[in-house]
Amino acid sequence: MKKETTTIFISILLVTTILLQNPLSVRSEPSEKRFTITSEVTYSNNGNESWYLSGEDYAISLFMNNSWQSVSLVEYSLPLKSTGNDTDGNFLGFLNFTQLEPRETVSYRVKYDVISKPRVLPNISEEQSQTLADISETLKNESCKKEGPWLTDNVYLQSLAHNLAGSETRVLSIVKNFVRWITDNIDYNSAEVPRYPNETYAQRKGDCDDQAILLITLCRIIGIPAYLQVGCIFQFLSFQSQKYWKDPFGKYHVTSELRQIAWHGWAIVYIPPWGWLPVDLTYVYGSLSNPLNAIKGAAVTTQDVIQYMNFTHTDYVGASRRLRKLLWDNDFYVYMIDEMKININFGSVWELMNLTFKGALIATAVVAVSLAVVFIYKWKRTTKQVSLYDVA
Repeated sequence: MKKETTTIFISILLVTTILLQNPLSVRSEPSEKRFTITSEVTYSNNGNESWYLSGEDYAISLFMNNSWQSVSLVEYSLPLKSTGNDTDGNFLGFLNFTQLEPRETVSYRVKYDVISKPRVLPNISEEQSQTLADISETLKNESCKKEGPWLTDNVYLQSLAHNLAGSETRVLSIVKNFVRWITDNIDYNSAEVPRYPNETYAQRKGDCDDQAILLITLCRIIGIPAYLQVGCIFQFLSFQSQKYWKDPFGKYHVTSELRQIAWHGWAIVYIPPWGWLPVDLTYVYGSLSNPLNAIKGAAVTTQDVIQYMNFTHTDYVGASRRLRKLLWDNDFYVYMIDEMKININFGSVWELMNLTFKGALIATAVVAVSLAVVFIYKWKRTTKQVSLYDVA
């Protein structure tokens, strides 16, 4: 695979419970892992106009709770005004501040306790895959339409999708063809803002979520339901600090510190008879020379990845570009610190040695965060593509 180094994504995002059937343990892991995740965010208004924050700007994700993980919000420095779901179905808490006057700064801190459980996937094979005809019209209408960043009406992407699918009707085989083409033709590369799928296709480059968005668009064109999912990855002994969104006057408007954490995006695709499955194009166990490893070895199948949010309808690509312009035009700034800690029994020599060895390899292999795409509700980060065999 030809991929460049660089980095991952996210913001308040993601995920519905993945429908998994015929469970088969992906790999041997402890019965559960426990983590603590903290996030500190500071907004600064250095301009001359009031900063009116939208609901998404002062929202915090309450993560996902499902058979793979349990997440509890245990601390929050500002009062919670309310809770509710966004347009993508993510459960959010809304903090009690909505406006920032000129020369004013506001900060908040939240902390989560996480229990990550063993991950299981179905035992998939092309021979057992069902066909496009086995996908319900209701599901197609919900998750195959043109919306958000999924440019299903783009003629070039339509041509690509139909050429790759050919006369094949088995859903898994079609997805496999899409994965192989993206792996062979799209270089790993990050940009200041996320790309639309036609840009990733034309430029032949994109990072984790860029490539996932392209895959999702190809799937939707053919009639395979798909959406984007985002999560955080525990990265022992990895510490990164970077600045983003440099304006024409040389000022950076977003600063991000990542402490033992990185952010990642992947596709969730409906493949009958198994249901919703993760498809990861940039961070996998094994080699993508076998395209099915994008499913079988997806990063989210490991307990070090915590599901955060999903994008099923929202055009976060366009929103990120508008938000960058908002910060530039009004002299607004965002400073973020994310940290992830593992709660481990250090009396276990073997567990400590394994964690240290794994963390050291990750620290040298992954450059966490090479670009941000906005504060609380939408920011984009990136991690270097790497085979997880190298860090397992």
